[in-house]
Amino acid sequence: MLLGYARVSKSDGQDVAAQVAALRDAGCGRIFEETASGGRWDRPELQRLLEQLRPNDIVVVWKLDRVSRSLRDLLFIMEKIDRAGAAFRSLTEAIDTTTASGRMTMQMLGSVAEFEREMIRERTRAGLERARREGRRGGRRPKLSERQRREIIHMVRVRGELAADAARLFHVHPSTVARVLAQEPERESGQ
Repeated sequence: MLLGYARVSKSDGQDVAAQVAALRDAGCGRIFEETASGGRWDRPELQRLLEQLRPNDIVVVWKLDRVSRSLRDLLFIMEKIDRAGAAFRSLTEAIDTTTASGRMTMQMLGSVAEFEREMIRERTRAGLERARREGRRGGRRPKLSERQRREIIHMVRVRGELAADAARLFHVHPSTVARVLAQEPERESGQ
């Protein structure tokens, strides 16, 4: 059975009429229509379509970007379609996974996506390494300066004030004060 999927974004101000007409002309017996961003995964009609797939069904779309704007998500959806024993067809790009050339096209897209992920990983690793060499640290900025940390330790350990009072005074959560106090013995032993 040919199952159509038509989608427009909410912000586009378009309707799905042209896509639905093209899908009907292609022979789709049932068409799932949706108004949602292609970058979102929580699209109920797409989920309903994928859940209803049976072996030998064919999912038909007017254009690839109607399914997803992300190559990674597109390949994930293609994998779900393949696991159901179904196929995929895009009318505009002439991709049809029931043919050898269509399957090859999808495999090439998968290879490109894998290459893209690896390039992003390499750039990220190089950027982190460069930042480390320059003495920069990642993560969240400390809530307290070194001076504030010493003052908290002095308040609680020397003057005997409550950790909760120190937390209120420095506008931090009590667990932050607890971490400062817990880290102090390590710091003294390191000096």
